[in-house]
Amino acid sequence: MDPLDRIDELIAMVEQARSVPMSRNNCMVDRGEMIAVLDEMRADLPADLRRAAALLEERDKIMEAGKREADRIISEGEAEHARLVSVNEITVSAEHEGARIIAEARAEAQRLREEVDDYVDTALANFEQFLTRALASIERGRDKMHALREIGTFAGDEAERPLPF
Repeated sequence: MDPLDRIDELIAMVEQARSVPMSRNNCMVDRGEMIAVLDEMRADLPADLRRAAALLEERDKIMEAGKREADRIISEGEAEHARLVSVNEITVSAEHEGARIIAEARAEAQRLREEVDDYVDTALANFEQFLTRALASIERGRDKMHALREIGTFAGDEAERPLPF
């Protein structure tokens, strides 16, 4: 039984004990029962005290290990900070160089876009002229065909006559 439960048992024994006549604070308890409970507590206490001492010792070891780990982490953090400060100068220089390269690449991309736009515009203009000439030629051919039909050259057996083109 837990020592605290034993203490609760002793308190209950005292609370339930009969009062001594003519006294408010004094009571009568069974001496044998009280001694038996106290002897059990005495027997249990060394084991509980050893367990508590072992727990305290373990707690101290864990705290010491935690302190060593914290010191190691702080030391590594300080070393990393020093490294990052020295790397910062290189980083800033690299960022400037990267920004310059990106600006050049964007300018080159814009120049190439403009060249492609000019090329496509020229190709489309040439295609437009070709189509305009083709449409004019088709229109002239149709007009010629209508004119020939009007004057009657297409009259008669069409299979025997050659095409006028």
